[in-house]
Amino acid sequence: MKKAINHIYLIILLSILSSVAPIATDTYIPSIPDIAEAFHVGIEKIEITLSIFLIGFSVGQIFGGPMSDRLGRRKSSLFGLLGFALFSFIMIFSANIYQLWIFRFIEAFFGGIVVVNAMATVRDRFHGQEAAKVLSLIGTIRSIAPLIAPAIGSLIIHFYSWEAVFLFLTFYALFVAFLVYKDLDESFTYVKQSIYHSYKIVLSHKTAMKAMLTLSLGFSGFFIFISKSSFIFIEHYGISTDHFPFFFGFNFVILIAMIRVNLYFLKTNTPLFLIKTSLIIQIVIAILWALTADIQTLPLTMALMAGYMSMMAFIFGNCMALALEHFKKNAGVASGVVGVLQFGLGAIISSLGVLSHGESLVPIGTSLAFISFVAFLIIRGYKK
Repeated sequence: MKKAINHIYLIILLSILSSVAPIATDTYIPSIPDIAEAFHVGIEKIEITLSIFLIGFSVGQIFGGPMSDRLGRRKSSLFGLLGFALFSFIMIFSANIYQLWIFRFIEAFFGGIVVVNAMATVRDRFHGQEAAKVLSLIGTIRSIAPLIAPAIGSLIIHFYSWEAVFLFLTFYALFVAFLVYKDLDESFTYVKQSIYHSYKIVLSHKTAMKAMLTLSLGFSGFFIFISKSSFIFIEHYGISTDHFPFFFGFNFVILIAMIRVNLYFLKTNTPLFLIKTSLIIQIVIAILWALTADIQTLPLTMALMAGYMSMMAFIFGNCMALALEHFKKNAGVASGVVGVLQFGLGAIISSLGVLSHGESLVPIGTSLAFISFVAFLIIRGYKK
């Protein structure tokens, strides 16, 4: 029998396991201008690969949820990680932009299979307020990934070509697979149930769906900033790719600080109250962004951007805990549905943001205000 792993190490391992998406997207962001130049296309054609990644990631979670509930968290994690590593490596040999899009989609598909297992494992082991705290701790550690990933990406392309970024992703996935194989104990309870019935149970749960949709919309706004960050800092303000990680990483320093604040507030407040409050703050910040977009200075842009993105500290862990609490026997499928909604909506909405590519920052603010307002209306009707 394997010895049960340390509680703190388990949280770190699950954080690393769930960091596939931020590592895969944020390491890649500084190289977007270089890739556009290499393939002789406009920067928006490379920005769209971020949305393609999210779509593939969503589709992967549709299959990853049932796989997790059938095969277990450990086996399906290993399958996904090895597939992710393989197509990260194959992407190096893309001959044109269309091959890059296809390989990026397949890479993301395997990443989707991976990520559902981290959240499902939390649901297997923790419940209620404790689950919200654990998910916030995972969020704290996982937020280090997008903080250091752009710096890693910038360092790589400073010395090597863009292909080296995907070589890094290959070795990252293989390293995580080694840790999972060595240390992750199985935690799921097998339940004989058809995939159709599992999805029907999750999708028909109206209360849980409200938390899932709120999380998905919150992530959509968050990802608009991620997908437009290269344009905002490098093109709009003329920041060099070497300095980009410092400006982009500032958002995640504030996010990590806010996750700690969320943990403190969970001692005296319900997750639902914290979600509603954070959405109201997002609406106010987004309106300020839209009103000041044409006269913004770099410090004001950074303050508003960090303020909006940091509210995900109160949305992600708390919404995830509210959503998964209802599914003891279908945690993998439930986690998959959350992921599909989260990354699917993120892909669609961020794609619309990329297609509205222009010199003005006003559309960003108006889009974010609308998204946060709709999310607030949905979560208002949540009743446990």
